[in-house]
Amino acid sequence: MSDPILTLKGVTKSYTGKTGGVTQVLGGVDLHVTEGEFIAILGFSGAGKTTLINTIAGLIEADSGDILLRGQPISGTSKDRGVVFQSYSLFPWLTVEQNVALAVDAVHQGRSAADRAALVRQKVELVGLGHAMDRKPAQLSGGMRQRVAVARALAMEPEILLLDEPLSALDALTRAKLQDEIERIRKEEGRTIVLVTNDVDEALLLADRVAVLTPAPATRIGRIWPVAVPRPRDREAVNDDAAFQSLRREIVSYLGQLNAESGTVGESAVTLPNVTPLDLAPPPQAYRDAAQSAVEKRYLEFYKLDKVYPTPKGPLKVVDNFDLIMNRGEFVSLIGHSGCGKSTVLTMAAGLNEISGGGIVLENREISVAGPDKAVVFQSPSLMPWLTARQNVALGVERVYPHASRAERRDIVDYYLDRVGLRDAKDKMAAEMSNGMRQRVGIARAFALSPRLLLLDEPFGMLDSLTRWDLQDVLVDTWNRTKVTAIMVTHDMDEAILLADRVVMMTNGPNATIGKVLEVDLPRPRNRKELLDHPKFYQYRQEVLHFLAEYDHGPGAKAA
Repeated sequence: MSDPILTLKGVTKSYTGKTGGVTQVLGGVDLHVTEGEFIAILGFSGAGKTTLINTIAGLIEADSGDILLRGQPISGTSKDRGVVFQSYSLFPWLTVEQNVALAVDAVHQGRSAADRAALVRQKVELVGLGHAMDRKPAQLSGGMRQRVAVARALAMEPEILLLDEPLSALDALTRAKLQDEIERIRKEEGRTIVLVTNDVDEALLLADRVAVLTPAPATRIGRIWPVAVPRPRDREAVNDDAAFQSLRREIVSYLGQLNAESGTVGESAVTLPNVTPLDLAPPPQAYRDAAQSAVEKRYLEFYKLDKVYPTPKGPLKVVDNFDLIMNRGEFVSLIGHSGCGKSTVLTMAAGLNEISGGGIVLENREISVAGPDKAVVFQSPSLMPWLTARQNVALGVERVYPHASRAERRDIVDYYLDRVGLRDAKDKMAAEMSNGMRQRVGIARAFALSPRLLLLDEPFGMLDSLTRWDLQDVLVDTWNRTKVTAIMVTHDMDEAILLADRVVMMTNGPNATIGKVLEVDLPRPRNRKELLDHPKFYQYRQEVLHFLAEYDHGPGAKAA
């Protein structure tokens, strides 16, 4: 192996909290990166991934250990290390060209104005934004803004490009396009790249080696895998590659082992009271008089559902003729590219969005208004930040169980908070919680309502993959006990297959509709490790991948 361009030896970093407590974030990180190598670093939420990148970049100083660039200790920031963060951090009043020029003018002061202008244009064109030089950030999509950030870092002409989860806030299609962009830059520029990511597939598609950090506190690098999958790596092709499948299983299994000790699918110390929730949207009197039996088949029906929005250029039909029938207790995943109308369908089912045509019938009653019988978990937890976890869940419980005793209502709240792994955080304020903890409260609140219909709108979309896995386990475990009828919007193929009885794939908008329905014939209860070992898993995954690839440039597809 050639001499490393970047060397980390025993790097540590601790922080002192407001109460004087010391938290060791990095507990002695060792890493060697050779010139031109692409290394991906995977880690749990709060494991210190960003702290590690900031330390390498010279933005913060390590407590001990050495960080060497070509054998020499680094000292503060320098143009030899370019950084792209998760947040774009662009100046909104400047154009694409001007945002990139700021970095060029700062680090290349010895060059002529013409040379600097040429460098700006070259890097902007390299990331595919030559046509948008004069646009301001407000006129760009999220993916385009992140490309500007990449161009700005490249324009510094760094020896090492540091990428701190730059794609984690983007939808799956935009993320895939930017992964392709990063791969093209790697090939054309030949830069040494260190990528911090929470996505195993992203790491395997892009990197030469994958390093996994141990959980906090005192994070270290646990294991490093070489990625011996030949380049170029096509998403569909690698899905069928035996070496890719084997390596993916090995890394996921290792991450699962690391997470096992801190797993948070909780048992409850209380017994769930046998109390029936109040029906806040009772059926018509004639229905009750007929003493009709509970609906099992055709429990939820979407009939020729349409959604039209007015625009300055005339009506825009977003959802067109969406037809779906679900039985009681069925779990459906709704998947498709960004902008295909998935969330629109979900909000109409919740009664939060007016239906333009057709209808939605739940348990023989047409949906027209929102209510606690249709519980929704959004991507953002939407908690009252000044209330505790217990108080946030109690808000809904008190409304649908007014006839229960105070002790029974408290037991309902405690039961579901225990189930989502918050037994020791019930009295913690929402404002003091991590995103993952807040989303657990949101899940507990939804299940505590005992809804007829559970609607999940990318509830884990803002979380890192490892926290997402943990909450998927929480969701699976809680759903197994309730069997509530559920629809989940997701961009995550593995998540869709793990959770659902059927995966419903939507075509691109406008005029989006159901393009394909995949029956998931996998035994329940399910867990991730058994899923990855099941012979049908990668077949299902390939079907979803192929559908998404087919509609990548299909009707209504937009560039990132």
